Amino acid sequence: MSETVTTVIVVVALLAAMGLLSAVRIIKQYERGVVLRLGRLHKDIRGPGLTLIVPVVDRMRKVSMQIITMPVPAQEGITRDNVTVRVDAVVYFKVVKPADAVIRVEDYQFAVSQMAQTSLRSIIGKSDLDDLLSNREKLNQGLELMIDSPAVDWGVQIDRVEIKDVSLPDTMKRSMARQAEAHRERRARIINADAELQASKRLAEAAQQMSGQPSALQLRLLQTITAVAAEKNSTLVLPFPVELLRFLERAQPESDQAAPSAAAGTPAPTGGGPARSATAGAARSRTDGDVAPTFRSAARAARSAAEDEEEAGAPFSGALPPDPAAPLRDPAMVLPELQVTGLPTAESARERARGGRSEETAHSGHRHRHHGNRA
Repeated sequence: MSETVTTVIVVVALLAAMGLLSAVRIIKQYERGVVLRLGRLHKDIRGPGLTLIVPVVDRMRKVSMQIITMPVPAQEGITRDNVTVRVDAVVYFKVVKPADAVIRVEDYQFAVSQMAQTSLRSIIGKSDLDDLLSNREKLNQGLELMIDSPAVDWGVQIDRVEIKDVSLPDTMKRSMARQAEAHRERRARIINADAELQASKRLAEAAQQMSGQPSALQLRLLQTITAVAAEKNSTLVLPFPVELLRFLERAQPESDQAAPSAAAGTPAPTGGGPARSATAGAARSRTDGDVAPTFRSAARAARSAAEDEEEAGAPFSGALPPDPAAPLRDPAMVLPELQVTGLPTAESARERARGGRSEETAHSGHRHRHHGNRA
């Protein structure tokens, strides 16, 4: 009898111990316990620590109150400016109402994940590519609002949403690289142009200052030579004054004007009495076309006659051809050969034939000199 009583007591103790163990629950600090008694929500939300429930009657679910970091899978979409991109993000949220997170939604984490993906795709379609790349804070705020609106009813609070990466096609990357390169090149050219403008203004001021002090330009030239000579190289620097170039530029038009006048054969007086000056003035009143062609035709006739005589081998026995331009020519311009009177010898005729060309050249040079004196 005593043994049976002892056995019953042991069994009851074991059952009591098992019941007590099944009724004891330990809740961690970051958790809360939601109790369902006979399928109905119990009003009391169990806090952290040791708590007891009624075995077989009560069911308790623990809900974490920590902030949960959930990565959003990369979503492909087309932006508003028709660019295909691939965007991934991350969501930070936490449960603020454990009872709603258990009762109102089957799996709040899965629900938040799906809502984040759909919201991300919606944000991609509403945004431009430039906004996705440079204005992410605004997009993050919009994405947070889109996810937080339905999550409030689930007892979940969205802490923040961040877009991690935006992947672009390779063709778009190359296009953007060319655009960025062109933009930087444009900025570089503008900066160089501004520098040139400022430098030109400074140089103009420096030139104005040096124009009052010519020695300053000479000192600057010496400084430049010193800077070049400081380097160990084989460069030879020969300063060339700019004034010489300006002098040559001024002298070039004068020589261009003097050449046509000398070619026209206009005689000019070299000096003398009043009669010579009057004769020279009368000769200048004639046109150059009346004097020079006549003199050249007479000289050619004389040379042809001398050549004929030389070929025939007979002495020259005729008279010199008259000079039709003699009345129009300045006496100072008369060549020594035309002042000889009488009949020339055959030897003088041959010498005249040889020196015909040299005489014409000398006469042309003589006219050049007289034209220069008149100028």
